[in-house]
Amino acid sequence: MKIINTSQGVGGILNSFRGLVEGAEKITFVGTPGFCTPFAELLGFVVRDRKLAFIPNLNFEKARSISMAPEGMQLGEPVDGHADVVVLLGGLAMPKIGTDLVQTGEIAIKVLEGSDKRKIIGVCFQSMFMQQKWDQVINFDYIINADLDIEVLET
Repeated sequence: MKIINTSQGVGGILNSFRGLVEGAEKITFVGTPGFCTPFAELLGFVVRDRKLAFIPNLNFEKARSISMAPEGMQLGEPVDGHADVVVLLGGLAMPKIGTDLVQTGEIAIKVLEGSDKRKIIGVCFQSMFMQQKWDQVINFDYIINADLDIEVLET
């Protein structure tokens, strides 16, 4: 792996993501409900002009649309999960979640069926995909790896 870009903050994640999915007509996020859903909605905001979907817990049949509503990005109606780009979210790789790595690779391939653009992107925090060795099994095209520095201030 080689670093092709560095940036900071939420804007850095969003701009990096937008650049990686340029030209994709449909993007499907795969992640855990609750924990990953807001990240799919956040990332989806910067590409809201595309067709977007979210697959919870590797359950392809439960794919839902992600679209802009007056209240912000929201999960919507059931939708076909096939896409040009599949985005695997790091919550899947967290040991407490127990997601099967081989099944995750299989769902990524299923999402990309029929696309000639075919791109697998991972988005994780604190090197989760590398720590859990997912990068050695899943053939990611790109991984956006972010780190969080937290300060709690009392005033």
